[in-house]
Amino acid sequence: MPLTLTFTEDALPKGSASEAISKITNSMLKWHGLEGNRVMTPMVTASVHVLPKGSTFSGGKEVSGVWVEWKTPSFAFNSPEIQQGFFDDTTNIIHDLSGGKQPKENIYINVVHAVDGAWSLDGQAVTNDQLGAAISGH
Repeated sequence: MPLTLTFTEDALPKGSASEAISKITNSMLKWHGLEGNRVMTPMVTASVHVLPKGSTFSGGKEVSGVWVEWKTPSFAFNSPEIQQGFFDDTTNIIHDLSGGKQPKENIYINVVHAVDGAWSLDGQAVTNDQLGAAISGH
């Protein structure tokens, strides 16, 4: 489940991206009841993109922002409770890591769902049912 963390330079302290990724990953696993799952945990991958000041915008105006985006199968983030719980956790994680400097209103989170069957496990395309079976078996 690829996680992309993108932020304007100085939105988070230098060197804190790995802590952010770890905490956001743990929150996602927690809200899905998958902490320690041997199949799911290593499937949570992440990339970090730090953008220079002057290259991030909201409403057409320059802003210091943080964007958290997941790409997941459609069975992830599938209830309002999971969505709200994860979004609250993640907003607070970013806000706290920034030392309270990053405004919560400039922390943006979204989830993109993959087409069923367009997911890989051990290099093979699998359906949501196959992936769910593998995750629940471990």
